[in-house]
Amino acid sequence: MTRVMIVDDHPMWREGVARDLGSRGYDVCATASDVASAVKIALATRPDVVVMDLQLGTGSGVDATRSITTALPDTRVLVLSASAEQDDVLAAVKNGASGYLVKSASLDEFDDAVRRTAEGDAVFSAGLAGLLLGEYRRLGATGPEVPQLTDRETEVLRLVARGLTAKQIATRLVLSHRTVENHVQNTLRKLQLHNRAELVRYAIENGLDD
Repeated sequence: MTRVMIVDDHPMWREGVARDLGSRGYDVCATASDVASAVKIALATRPDVVVMDLQLGTGSGVDATRSITTALPDTRVLVLSASAEQDDVLAAVKNGASGYLVKSASLDEFDDAVRRTAEGDAVFSAGLAGLLLGEYRRLGATGPEVPQLTDRETEVLRLVARGLTAKQIATRLVLSHRTVENHVQNTLRKLQLHNRAELVRYAIENGLDD
């Protein structure tokens, strides 16, 4: 059972999210309302996934995300925020978030995002991954050649950065699921990264797109 921690400064929203996830079979092991308690409780409970709001009263979920993912590399953070502003999305991803979902998402979308985040996928609300890549292009990222990667590995990396699952990538490229996973693992090894979330950050920071 996936262990989930919820961080939000609004008690009704926090309790509602906990109730919804509990009804879907998740173990909601902890909740927190501010940065300090979020970090302290996460270190004590070591959840698989932290569902993180960005606005935490006088603090920022970005700070909490950075502290948690630095101390607990195996814990993944899924931001759940009312904001879809590119600056917020970019800050969250650069500080360790594995994914970013807007609060207007349906319960089914939220359930799917938490599950995929726990499995190591990078999950974004529709359009947000493209928004990030587009912003790096605007700032002058020209998509430098990725050293040591084959053309196929680079192609798979770009699709991972767009939020596609291994199964979806396999269908898109007419490959087997195992072949796609092999490409992902080879890319992780070559770039000395640990998971798909880090692959997404790498692709975004290097302006890789189609």
